[in-house]
Amino acid sequence: MEDKRLFDLIDQEKKRQSEGIELIASENYASDEVMAAAGSILTNKYAEGLPGKRYYGGCSVVDEIEDLCRERLKQLFDASWVNVQPHSGAQANAAVMLAILNPGDKILGFDLAHGGHLTHGSPVNYSGKIYKPFFYGVNKDDGYIDYKSLEETARKENPKLIICGASSYSRDWDYKFIREVADSIGALVLADIAHPSGLISRGLLNDPLDYCHIITSTTHKTLRGPRGGIIMMRNDFENPFGIKTPKGTTRLMSSLLDSGVFPGTQGGPLEHIIGAKAVAFQEALSDKYLTYVVQVKKNANIMAKEFMMRGYDIISGGTDNHLMLIDLRNKNITGKEAEENLGKADITINKNMVPFDSESPFVTSGMRIGTAAITTRGMLEDDMIKIVGFIDRVINDEKEIDQVRKEINAWASKFPLHK
Repeated sequence: MEDKRLFDLIDQEKKRQSEGIELIASENYASDEVMAAAGSILTNKYAEGLPGKRYYGGCSVVDEIEDLCRERLKQLFDASWVNVQPHSGAQANAAVMLAILNPGDKILGFDLAHGGHLTHGSPVNYSGKIYKPFFYGVNKDDGYIDYKSLEETARKENPKLIICGASSYSRDWDYKFIREVADSIGALVLADIAHPSGLISRGLLNDPLDYCHIITSTTHKTLRGPRGGIIMMRNDFENPFGIKTPKGTTRLMSSLLDSGVFPGTQGGPLEHIIGAKAVAFQEALSDKYLTYVVQVKKNANIMAKEFMMRGYDIISGGTDNHLMLIDLRNKNITGKEAEENLGKADITINKNMVPFDSESPFVTSGMRIGTAAITTRGMLEDDMIKIVGFIDRVINDEKEIDQVRKEINAWASKFPLHK
């Protein structure tokens, strides 16, 4: 082996993942087959364009692979059109916005400080720099989306695009209501389902494809695939904003979105990752995967209840999906301190802003926890109670860190990763 240093580091990361408890809501463990495809010879092939319409020769095989990936994704979500080329969820959102918006157009997104995402209009992101963002958030009293504020802001500002979806919101969405608001002002609706997409794909949460014009997602969270992005629609339609081709004809939204990906925001697609996505979508269509996502949701519900029994403040009082956002202010510890102390005990979480936070984004008052990765390792309801106990010991007493780490390392060995 030529690069011993690099592969030693990879071995160290494998050890870290094996011996600890992974609770970051946006992480999961891909299968051996997914990782094999991601590390395959497909990485050598350049393939700008779409299957059958490439700008490079030698694409007959990768055309079949990408078509297979697209067909599996359509089946998984009952979609009529998909694009599997985005390198990430952020790239998928960028492609959508480039396709349907002009610089300076108004967008309405879920506030990052309340659980939204950078690409939904944050002023530090392209979405907040190129477009004119407005925001809705959650109710202070119950932590649920403030749909009244969403509607009032939409009617006042008339955004061209309303974005729903979140990175740290634990409840289901009323897509029907959002679509009704959008229709009343002539806006489009983008649902970014990066986090709960796996649960949505198997009918465990409301289906955004029933109401939203365009759907984006990542493929590596609850879908348990490689790191990447996708764009979907259930029904194609002529764009309502009069965007035309050079020949003067109105373009279908699918054509606009394809061009938003390439050549709009990306060059050659990552065909090895598209192959890995195809594997993941096939896995997600299986009965085994359905059992998995049902358990993810059960585990999250049990974990949230156990936290609340121990006096932790769960935003919105529980969860409908795979994650929970915990306000730590009543525990007299910041999110940053919790992340650092738990990390020393080999429990990986991320500090996170909570609605109406009194700390900066670098410190935060909360932590975000998800059950997708630990469920992949085979952990069940009783294990969730055990994990909360570990966390509680570390949060309440730093002197417990070393002992908790030893117990976790021994316990985690009972739940091996894929070989």
